[in-house]
Amino acid sequence: MVISYFPGRGTVFEEAYYDGEANGKAAGLTQGMAKGLAEGMVKGMARGMAASIVRVLEARGLTVSHEVRARVVGCTDLARLDFWLGRVGTVEQAEGLFAMRPGEPPEKPALE
Repeated sequence: MVISYFPGRGTVFEEAYYDGEANGKAAGLTQGMAKGLAEGMVKGMARGMAASIVRVLEARGLTVSHEVRARVVGCTDLARLDFWLGRVGTVEQAEGLFAMRPGEPPEKPALE
């Protein structure tokens, strides 16, 4: 195998290097796009669930304070939002959405 120190000579080593570099970039791009898509989908689901919770509270004629709205909209935990969504039709006040019940796990603080 001839190794040339002059770029662009088309040696086997140079071709293998550039092929490997291109394959690595393509794989990294694919992984990055998949991760970004997954994160975007989770954020979109959280926003949609939060908007649904607030909308149901308002449709039921309950007063939704700025604090309640901020807490719901600021939540990114899909399990917590799903729990609130299941409970939104039965609370008597918007603040009751956050009331702890026996055996219920405590709310996790937002990481963002």
